[in-house]
Amino acid sequence: MTAPTVGIDRLREVFDTHLEAGLHHGAQLAIYREGELLVDFAGGITGPDGEAETAEQRHLLFSCTKPFAGACLHHLADRGELEYDDRVVEHWPEFADGDGRKEAVTIRHVLSHQGGFPTSDFDGKPEQWGDWEAAVAAMEGVELDLEPGSSAAYHALTYGWVVGELVRRISGTPIDAYAREHVFEPLGMDHTSIGLADDASGEDVATLVGFEDFDRCRAPDAGLGTLSNAEAAALFNGEAIQRAVVPAATGIGTAREMARFCACLAGGGAFDGTRVLSAETIERARGLQAAVERDRTLGVPRRYAMGFERAGSAWDKYGTVSPQRVFGHSGLGSIVAWADPDTETAMAYVTNGIREEYEHAARASAMADAVRTVLE
Repeated sequence: MTAPTVGIDRLREVFDTHLEAGLHHGAQLAIYREGELLVDFAGGITGPDGEAETAEQRHLLFSCTKPFAGACLHHLADRGELEYDDRVVEHWPEFADGDGRKEAVTIRHVLSHQGGFPTSDFDGKPEQWGDWEAAVAAMEGVELDLEPGSSAAYHALTYGWVVGELVRRISGTPIDAYAREHVFEPLGMDHTSIGLADDASGEDVATLVGFEDFDRCRAPDAGLGTLSNAEAAALFNGEAIQRAVVPAATGIGTAREMARFCACLAGGGAFDGTRVLSAETIERARGLQAAVERDRTLGVPRRYAMGFERAGSAWDKYGTVSPQRVFGHSGLGSIVAWADPDTETAMAYVTNGIREEYEHAARASAMADAVRTVLE
């Protein structure tokens, strides 16, 4: 499928307008349709004083890491190593040590943000995030805020450590290595990793910039506690954090490769002749698990699949009127990626400018609308 040149030109105008308006210093936009790369834009600079942005420039992906982590559990489900309604303690008995009620938490609950432990004290200890055993101990000790399965509350960081330890317990392999072997390498995602690889330099990652919030009528809840945009940028610009394996937040990669991952999802688990997940598992993974009018963490409507967010609310970032079939994820104030299985369309929009969530949603949805105008 080839998009009209005039449509691609118009899409480039929207992309450039966001840069010219100062919404971010640098950005990438990649779009696949029916397995074909139609758009692979890069523009601006890699930071306030950076070099010219390229399509190969790596960026921190924030919560767009969550689908990568979830895909590892889905891969294990394909192998018959787990069932989604398995209780976490069946694979990780110590998980409920700090609160016996956690014995009821299932893998399905964890993947759909219904586990009941949206935050932990460990969230506020970034100096320890690089210590996997400390993260495991923290998840074993965390107490429930909600009864498992009673409501959805976005697990901004706890999602990743629990998913990661489940992958390690079930497969015997750390999640960063498992994702590399079973997701990234099969899809040719050579620039993508969970945590900065040992042989990579922190200088290879674009510099994040936190922009001040505009004057707003209310203060929304934040996914990383009380951190301002500038504080979040400073924290995640640190090489120690980028090297930490945080399966909810420290994915590093490019828009092109993240869009390729979403193209695999849109194509029923296969891309360019390589099958990563079965079509049946993709159907289960993208199925709606929870729809709430007010997410207990985010304070807005949210629709969750397993490892993904589902479109269909006015607060998602997949277009102003996004079809409910669309699924994907967004990352802290700067990026978004989604898959449309009906049209086999995949989009990833990556920037290095962290903005307040309403501003982030506006620019991400504007780009999604422009994509649909060109392709549909």
